[in-house]
Amino acid sequence: MSVARRKLIAAATALGLCLSVVTQAIGAPAHPPAKQRSGARQSGATHAQRAELGILDWPGHRLQRSLEVARRQVERTQASRAGESTHGSASGYPTPESVGVSSATLDAIASCESGGNPAAVSADGTYRGKYQFDYGTWASVGGSGDPAAAPEAEQDYRAALLYVRASSSPWPICGS
Repeated sequence: MSVARRKLIAAATALGLCLSVVTQAIGAPAHPPAKQRSGARQSGATHAQRAELGILDWPGHRLQRSLEVARRQVERTQASRAGESTHGSASGYPTPESVGVSSATLDAIASCESGGNPAAVSADGTYRGKYQFDYGTWASVGGSGDPAAAPEAEQDYRAALLYVRASSSPWPICGS
């Protein structure tokens, strides 16, 4: 069982325990509804019973919905992983998400740096590719050769590695 799945199960169990404690406290005889405490009359026993059941059912309903959403997220993640090659994407490079960086974050940086063009080269030739790597930075994240000549998926992966290592500081203008 994966670590993420174990954490999800532990969180759901803890949430369920908390909700059962809260609902017990709300529905306990020592804590009658506010209308009964103030002396106001209920419109009938069936109405009071329905109100109590509503209070008790609501946290359980929300828990069930939360668990259903979490289950769907796990299924989507597993389905997307099943569709990937052993390296992560069809191009042979892991996806940015596989190293903990969202594609949206990298897209914003690339859009600012190069207009999203993987073959972009700065006017003086120092910065190259979609994320405007210099050769030293490119090599520091495992790249070889010209960053602008590398496949876009490799540029995305290497940018994700750099982002994990140094956050947005390598892109002082576009990363902020």
